[in-house]
Amino acid sequence: MTVRKLTQVIDACIIDLDGTQVDTLGDFEVALGRMLAELQLPPVARDFIERAVGKGSEHLIRSVLAEQMRLADLSGGAIGASCPATQPEARYEQAWRSYQQHYLAINGQFSSVYPGVVAGLQALRELGLPLVCLTNKPLSFAKPLLAAKGLDGFFVHVFGGDSFARKKPDPLPLLEACKALGTAPAHTLMVGDSQNDAQAARAAGCPVVLMTYGYNHGEPVRGVDADGFADTMTAVAAGLTAQRQNQPRKEG
Repeated sequence: MTVRKLTQVIDACIIDLDGTQVDTLGDFEVALGRMLAELQLPPVARDFIERAVGKGSEHLIRSVLAEQMRLADLSGGAIGASCPATQPEARYEQAWRSYQQHYLAINGQFSSVYPGVVAGLQALRELGLPLVCLTNKPLSFAKPLLAAKGLDGFFVHVFGGDSFARKKPDPLPLLEACKALGTAPAHTLMVGDSQNDAQAARAAGCPVVLMTYGYNHGEPVRGVDADGFADTMTAVAAGLTAQRQNQPRKEG
């Protein structure tokens, strides 16, 4: 783990899900593809999904729906004529119901846990750090995914995008997670993969480390303001282990 400014002793970790623990682009691609087929819209490109994911399923559906209706409209076909790109909101509820059905049916089947995640989570637990999973994904999607991938047992709490009044990058979810942990934000590390996670952490007063392999809306993650970057979850654990060995506790 490369660290620029991480000096606080860490008492707990808040860990993102998509793009941080599990590569879920395959799940998104399949569920969105089936949703769009039902709506008689063209399939969405994988790189568009990568750019759109991370701000919650509602944002993802609205972004994909608007883009695919725009493309259908440009094609000049019957679909474009009946579904002008200026009216995606009119079909949102239908799209959302379809997406929920298809995502829940395949949740976890086309996704994979990133290398080093299981060992890294285990190492963090062995350091005595309580872990929270905090995602913008709906809780009804997040909990089954964690269970399917054998990751649910690592976390004392799991919070989704519908657990609180606002989602990341708002600081509220991190502040509520810190309350649940009973730890100060300054001593609670956010581990994520995107600017969304970093902005939320900065606003909440939490240190933040970003994984280099995640999505970050299709942009290079090392350009984000963060305290450190890690190639694997085991590197995060190793960095915190070294920090504990070399630094006395600081209050505040």
